[in-house]
Amino acid sequence: MAGEFSLIDKYFAHRQQQRKDVILAQGDDCAIVAPASGTHIAISTDTLVSGTHFLADADPAWIAHKALASNISDLAAMGASPCWVSMGISLPEVDEPWLERFCQAFFELADYYGVQLIGGDTTRGPLAITLTVQGSLPEGKALTRSGASVGDWIYVTGSLGDAKAGLDVILEKNISDDSALNKELERRHFESVPRVLAGLALRDVASAAIDISDGLISDLGHILKRSNVGARVDVAKLPLSTELRAFIKDDTQARQYALTSGEEYELCFTVPEANRGQLEVALVNTPFTCIGQITGTEYLELHENEQTLNWQLGGFDHFKVNQ
Repeated sequence: MAGEFSLIDKYFAHRQQQRKDVILAQGDDCAIVAPASGTHIAISTDTLVSGTHFLADADPAWIAHKALASNISDLAAMGASPCWVSMGISLPEVDEPWLERFCQAFFELADYYGVQLIGGDTTRGPLAITLTVQGSLPEGKALTRSGASVGDWIYVTGSLGDAKAGLDVILEKNISDDSALNKELERRHFESVPRVLAGLALRDVASAAIDISDGLISDLGHILKRSNVGARVDVAKLPLSTELRAFIKDDTQARQYALTSGEEYELCFTVPEANRGQLEVALVNTPFTCIGQITGTEYLELHENEQTLNWQLGGFDHFKVNQ
């Protein structure tokens, strides 16, 4: 059976070309990087645990994609360019076919976004993956949650709700008669697309931003809290995919999925009136939708056809009972 260091050498080391800003990667007690002058470093850490973020029998390629994409999405929300990642992985046993498929997908996505694995740790234990990703951005250009002002317009990229529908399929809570539709929604649950280019383009346009990891209704709430503002959202404007509409069929339920679906990794952002005209050019290759406006109320109001809705909804919370 392979030992820890032979596993590292076989599956994790020397899989990528070294970035010019990496002085030292795997092999020493620490990695050493050399950020460019005039840049700040954005850092984010996320953990995925078997039984919480994925089932034990999930495709390891999908697990790898989800783990890295969710971290890169945090960088996108800050307007940062992905650079480096460290990985801590806990494995119940050595399963080389599982590792090969996991690593192939991980490095394929890392190479696509120009992210180099610079270190980490492997250990025996329950299946879990922890990634710390780092990215660079010009000094003073970070997108944060605290910049929204009254009158700003609220936007989201892409469409919302597919990840929750995919989770329904995985957990067999709701399954369509269309097996191809089920499989596509399951894939979308795992294979999100981090909006890195959109985040970079929004640095000089948006006033605040966040990635949608716990559900729009929860993540927009973080912007409102940090910015000390409120919001009015028109649920009829929420972008829904044709696949979600086919899966759910009921418009009200589909919109509630869009509001509460976590692990979407789309961006929610606010834009001042003066900058709205720049969006068509800034996001020329990214679909985006205006869903509402920032208010001075310090709470979130949902409405449809000018009628206020009293939907009791919440996003994902790891420690909330009976969600």
